Amino acid sequence: MKTILHKSNTRGHANHGWLNSYHTFSFAGYYDPERVHFGKLRVLNDDTVAPGRGFGTHPHDNMEIISIPLSGDLEHKDSMGNTTVIKQGDVQVMSAGTGVFHSEYNKNQDQEVKFLQIWVFPNKKNVEPRYDQISIGEIAEKNAFYQILSPNADDQGVWIHQDAWFHIGEFDQGAAAEYSIHKEGNGVYAFVLDGEVEIGEQKLATRDGLGILETDAFQLKASSPSRVLLMEVPMN
Repeated sequence: MKTILHKSNTRGHANHGWLNSYHTFSFAGYYDPERVHFGKLRVLNDDTVAPGRGFGTHPHDNMEIISIPLSGDLEHKDSMGNTTVIKQGDVQVMSAGTGVFHSEYNKNQDQEVKFLQIWVFPNKKNVEPRYDQISIGEIAEKNAFYQILSPNADDQGVWIHQDAWFHIGEFDQGAAAEYSIHKEGNGVYAFVLDGEVEIGEQKLATRDGLGILETDAFQLKASSPSRVLLMEVPMN
């Protein structure tokens, strides 16, 4: 098994006042030639948006965009006619395809909203734009990895135009779980949302990331109560 470690304090950082953002991979004004992407995973932004503020209407195309709120309420509007709010426990996906405009604002005037903004390169270009969101409350499991995203519309979670699988694990201290790769040649980027875990010989803390390559499976053990996001993507 080969690994690539990204400690939380090595991420790119931009504080715009209304937006405090940490970039695992090169984004906007942050560029590191060694950290442009992990396979088809292009963007992993850890964003905090001030009360009542947000991203004005802007375009995207040919990208699979996933938003995972960690706290607060994020209001989404787009050129497909969707107006909705996503909150902790929801997962949102947007296939930008031939082109879409959208905005995202903190719906509340009295608290921040924190969310992960994730971009994945698609395996099909110029598809018809689409939007979906789910609540993961009914599929969440304790001390196990549960699937929140896949390539299959009839599978558990949301789906995207890519051979990618996302899972979340919520673990008590001392709990362990194994993850098996879905497709040969894929890698997994593990991102610790909260707590401390061990993957192989590597110890990870909150907001650390670990790229995992050249293996069919790996085991994670929680050193403290923890939540971890696994993003399995093609590496070429």
